[in-house]
Amino acid sequence: MTQRAAEIILPLHQFSTDDYHSMSESGLFEGKRVELLEGRIIDMAPVKSKHASVVKLLNNWLRSALSDQYTISVQDPISLSKYSEPEPDLAVLDFREDYYAKAHPQPKDIHLLIEVADTSLDKDQKVKLPLYAAAGIPEVWIVNLPEQQLEQYTEPSTDGYRLIRIFRAGDTLERDWIGALEVGRLFGG
Repeated sequence: MTQRAAEIILPLHQFSTDDYHSMSESGLFEGKRVELLEGRIIDMAPVKSKHASVVKLLNNWLRSALSDQYTISVQDPISLSKYSEPEPDLAVLDFREDYYAKAHPQPKDIHLLIEVADTSLDKDQKVKLPLYAAAGIPEVWIVNLPEQQLEQYTEPSTDGYRLIRIFRAGDTLERDWIGALEVGRLFGG
């Protein structure tokens, strides 16, 4: 039986963020890296050194490029809906005095999400990206390590992002509010 057939015959239970938090608080995920996507608890791949390196590089670049009106979140949860609480590699958020102590950031708080993708590329492009678009996240970057390119997604809609731009080594991604990033730096160039 295929997975799709199994889902039709044996519907899956959809976990809410409340369920997910309760399970986490009870220690069910101790020592595991997981995230909640569309009511499913999904294993996250171990972080390889190249992935970690790019996250650090982008974090440092963002910290130097952005003003104090923003907060940079690194591999922390965001709340998209009652059934989705992904953990993007980086998020540029509105600054808040409490640093989101009372609740995870919501789509209205988010300016940019960045996913650094190696083994997670399919999940990031086919599962998380549509969730981000449907939630109205204005801009998402996927740093595609296998193809050594940065994919910029803007103009979200319920059908996905309307504008997709690809940047490779030698290209510069420029945004008025954030400055310029030499893309080759991400891939050792």
